[in-house]
Amino acid sequence: MSQSFGAPRVHRQCSRPTCSAAAVVTLTYEYRASQVWLDELTAERDPHDYDLCRRHAEQLKVPLGWHLLDRRLSAAAVSRDLLAG
Repeated sequence: MSQSFGAPRVHRQCSRPTCSAAAVVTLTYEYRASQVWLDELTAERDPHDYDLCRRHAEQLKVPLGWHLLDRRLSAAAVSRDLLAG
C-alpha cells in the first residue's frame, strides 16, 4: 500500500449549471462590501461559497461597482511577471 504525502487532493465539480468540469477555484463574496474573492480550491466545501472550473473562473465578470480580488497563488505569479516585464 502506497502513502501519499502533501495536501489532500480535492475532487469537486464546477458550481455553474450544466458544467461538469473539475473545480479548481473557490469564489466567495461579501454583498455589503460589493467584493468578490477568488482563492485556490478550499479543502472543504462550504455551502456559502462557489467552486468554479478554470474556464468559468477566467471568464468571471462581477457586477458594475463590485471589486474582484484574485488571491490565487498562480494569479499572483502572473501579476508579478507582468509588472517585472
